[in-house]
Amino acid sequence: MPKLKTHKGMKKRFTVTASGKAKHRSAYRGHILSSKTGKRKRHLRQDNVLTGVNARMIREGLAPSL
Repeated sequence: MPKLKTHKGMKKRFTVTASGKAKHRSAYRGHILSSKTGKRKRHLRQDNVLTGVNARMIREGLAPSL
């Protein structure tokens, strides 16, 4: 079988923690920030953790680069 390739789009958007959890940056942080409240922007600074099937798909897409 040929080698698996890392999904480059996933590599730019997701990271896998040491315990195997998949992390990603919060959405809605790119632009038009003046209309969002400070509280909303503050909460969006946190990275989100994926669970279940979504996390497994990310781990499989990033597997060769781990």
